[in-house]
Amino acid sequence: MEVAVVVYYVNILWDIIKNWWWLCLPFVLWRPFLFWWLWWRQELWNFAQKSVLLEIKMPKEVLKPMRAMEQAFTAMWGSVLDPPDWWEKWFEGKTLITIGLEIVSLGGEPHFFIRVQEGRRNAIESAIYSQYPDAEITLADDYTKNVPQNIPNKDWDLWGTDYQLMKSEVYPIKTYTAFFEEKEAAKEEKRIDPLSTLLEGLGTFKPGEQLWIQMSLKPVISTSKPEEGGKDFIKMGRAVADKLAKRPEKAKAKSILEDAANELIAGKLPGGEKKEQELYPPEMRLTPGEKDIVTAVENKISKRCFDSYIRFIYLAKRDVYFGGAKAIPFGFFNQFSTENLNQIKPMSKTITKIHRYPILDLIRARRTFVKKRRLFFRYTKRFPPFFPKGGGTFLLNTEEITTMFHFPGRAVAAAPFISRVESKRGEAPLDLPMEEE
Repeated sequence: MEVAVVVYYVNILWDIIKNWWWLCLPFVLWRPFLFWWLWWRQELWNFAQKSVLLEIKMPKEVLKPMRAMEQAFTAMWGSVLDPPDWWEKWFEGKTLITIGLEIVSLGGEPHFFIRVQEGRRNAIESAIYSQYPDAEITLADDYTKNVPQNIPNKDWDLWGTDYQLMKSEVYPIKTYTAFFEEKEAAKEEKRIDPLSTLLEGLGTFKPGEQLWIQMSLKPVISTSKPEEGGKDFIKMGRAVADKLAKRPEKAKAKSILEDAANELIAGKLPGGEKKEQELYPPEMRLTPGEKDIVTAVENKISKRCFDSYIRFIYLAKRDVYFGGAKAIPFGFFNQFSTENLNQIKPMSKTITKIHRYPILDLIRARRTFVKKRRLFFRYTKRFPPFFPKGGGTFLLNTEEITTMFHFPGRAVAAAPFISRVESKRGEAPLDLPMEEE
C-alpha cells in the first residue's frame, strides 16, 4: 500500500515537471540574457565611435615638476567623464569613455601615444598644452596595423602579459613623490625619473623588434551604485585605513524593540553602557611605518581615480627575437612595487607562459599559442584582459598614472633616439605690418 502511494505521488510530480518545466527558464536564463544583451548593445555603440591615435613629441626641456602632468590627467578625467543613464546604458549601449596611454618602441625608436574618442581630442590636447605648451601633438596611424595580424606565425613571435595588483586596489603603488623630493624650483638634473630606465631600454631594440606598453584609463566616481559608472572606493579605502589605524567601529543604532528587549530581559537601560576611555587615541599608538601606510591609502582615495588595466607585448621577427627583452618592461614596472604598500605583478591567467608538466607537454605548445594570439587580439582591439567578460581592472589615481606616463626632459632622459621638439613655437610679432588689400 505504501509503495503504491509513493508511486502515485511520484507520477504526479513527474507530470508537473513534464508540463511546467519551461516556467523555470526565465529565472535560469535571465542573467545570461542581460549579459549578452548589454554586450551586444555596447558593441554596436563602440563600433560607431571613432577613435584617434595622437602622438606626443616631448619638449626639449621639461622644467616643470611632475605635478604638472598630474594636473593634466586631472583635467582629462573631467573632460571624458560622462556616465550613461539607464536608457543610454541598456538600449543605446553607451559606455564610459576610455583614454589609452601607450609607450612604444618601433625598431629602437620610442614613441608616446594617447588614444581617445575623436570628439574628445580637443579636450585632451588642451589638457596637455595647458601644462606643456612646447609639446607637439600630431595625428598618427595605428602602429599595430603595420605588423601581421595573425601573430604568432612562422615569421613573428611574441611574449607578453597583463598586470594586476598584489593587494587591495586602495593600496597605492610607489609614486614619483617617493623617488625624489619635488620642489617647484628644482632643476631637472636633480630629478630621479623612473621613465629614464625604460626609455634607455627601448632604444636598444633592433629593426624588426617592437615593444608595446598599454595603459587603459576609464574615469570612475566613488559611488555605491556601479551602474552610475564607478565603485565605492572611498568607503573601501576608509575601511582599510580605519582598520590599520585601529580606530573603533561605529556602534550600530539599535531599534526601539531591541532596546526594550534589553531592558526587560537583561535589565540594561538604553545608553547605560559606558566604554572606558583610552588615555591616547589609536593613531598615536601607530608605528611610523603604520602611519605611512594609513597616510598613503587616504592620499590615494582623495584624488581622481581611473579604472585601469596595464599590459605589454614584446614582438619581433623570429630571426631577431630575443627572449631576454621582456626584462625591460619587468624592470620598469618593478620600480613601483613596495613591500608595505602595493605591487604590480604579471597576471597568471594571461601571461604567455605555460609551466612544464610531463603530462601536459603534448598540449603545452597549443595552449601557449592560444594565449599569445588572444593577448595580441585584445591589445590591437584595446579590449580589457577578460573580454567579453568583465574583471582584470584595478584602481589607479592621477598620481600613480603620472609616475608611469609623463614627459621627461633631456637632462634626465638623454637618449638621443627620443623624438623631441627642437624649437619652440612662437606667435607673430604684434607690430608686424599687415598688407592691405
